Amino acid sequence: MDESNIPIDINIGKLQDWLVSRRHVNKEWQKSIIPVREKINNAIQDMPAHDDIAALLSGSYINYFHCQKIIEILKETEADTKNLFGRYGSQRMKDWQDVLKSYERENLYLAEAAQMLVRNISYEIPGLKKQIAKEEQMQLECKKKHSDYLKNEASSKSEFLTLCKQLGIQGNRIKKELVERLQELPEIYDKIGKSLKPLLPGIELYSAFTKYVLGDKATDVVLLLQYVVEHGNTTVYEWSYGEPPLSVEPDPVHIELDDEDEAAGDQIDFGDNEIDFGSIDASAAIDFGDGDAVAEIDWGNIDAGPAENVDISASIAEVSLEESGIVVEEQGVGGGVARGKDALTLLDNPTTRNQFIDQLVELESFLKMRLYETNTSSDGHSFSLIEQLPTESSAALTAMLDAVQIAASRLTAPEVNHLHNVKHSPRYVDVLTAQLKQKLTLCDKLSKLAARAAEQADAASARGAQLRPVLARLIDRTKELQTQIENDISKKYKGRPVNIIGGVKFL
Repeated sequence: MDESNIPIDINIGKLQDWLVSRRHVNKEWQKSIIPVREKINNAIQDMPAHDDIAALLSGSYINYFHCQKIIEILKETEADTKNLFGRYGSQRMKDWQDVLKSYERENLYLAEAAQMLVRNISYEIPGLKKQIAKEEQMQLECKKKHSDYLKNEASSKSEFLTLCKQLGIQGNRIKKELVERLQELPEIYDKIGKSLKPLLPGIELYSAFTKYVLGDKATDVVLLLQYVVEHGNTTVYEWSYGEPPLSVEPDPVHIELDDEDEAAGDQIDFGDNEIDFGSIDASAAIDFGDGDAVAEIDWGNIDAGPAENVDISASIAEVSLEESGIVVEEQGVGGGVARGKDALTLLDNPTTRNQFIDQLVELESFLKMRLYETNTSSDGHSFSLIEQLPTESSAALTAMLDAVQIAASRLTAPEVNHLHNVKHSPRYVDVLTAQLKQKLTLCDKLSKLAARAAEQADAASARGAQLRPVLARLIDRTKELQTQIENDISKKYKGRPVNIIGGVKFL
């Protein structure tokens, strides 16, 4: 086999050692290259305007092979300085020719080119690839964060809207809207009170069952529930004393509105459904319809003389009817005026409301047990077939149970619960408002974070886009440098093929 065809394979990691061991370059070549680099720095200060030269000098470390190309370009640009002996009078040409000669001394150019090739392959190209991969990874992470932030923002917004829907407000001015919604609470309770008639069969069955089981020891059951079913949602005063009040003076609801809601006022008085006759001037006479300030009072069978002027003080402490001999003293019921908790309705007063709910649960538990006994009885009859109790079918018990559960669901609906707590607990209003505002604040924060994540993703994408051309250009020039080194070494071995193993061609 012809020796000239035997390839020379050099591992990229052993290239510099190979050149030193074959005595192509001096072991101390790095000390000699410093003056050459200084000459290049000086020569590069004075260069002609040429596109090819600008391309050579941009984005690359100038080596021996670049210097050869620069001289070829200068032969064109400095052609008019050439004398009869073929030498150039241009200082530019002399400087670059001197650089070329210094490079060729002891093959400095080959040692430097090998070092550049190793550095590009081992560090520069992998470093750029790693940086690009990092930017791509950051872009993906930022996009994922952007998507997560938007998803969490939508979830928080949905929770805010759901809670606002439960409260029946828009959520623009939270406290003011809650205060306005409280005006609907008496009507809601009134509707609930009027819808309880279907509970009566269940209450009667429960009462009959209790009387049969306990006999003489039986007491009335679910009294408050039965009262509301029969009389509706009356005031606590009427429930306590058995008669409606002459007037109702409920305590005002104190809710301090936020600064943006101050126009709505900081104290709202929500009255009641009962008739309020207002305050009575002590000095005013009662007008019974005849138009006169002093009118005759008809007392039935009482033979009374002309009626005296009736004087009713603001406290209604005493009514004295001298002619009839009747004196009505002030009693413990405050003269028929419902005040404070007594002015609230049964479903509005927290104490009676809780009792009402407890009695609903009690009745529901009884009906569930009766329904279970009816369905599981072997002969198809329940325990209520005892002689003194009426027979109740499974369908009838189911209807009774459904009525109780419907009533309970209406009274304990989230909207009603929220409004009830808002009216009777200013602290609850603050907590509820803070909760809603926190969700809005969270939405705003998540929106800003999503925008920032999107900006970071765009920035990472832009940095990656800038690095890719740099990497491509570096790979191209490294491939070119590797080919130039292989060809130069090949010349030293009579044209034998030289292969640098593990070079840029294998990246």
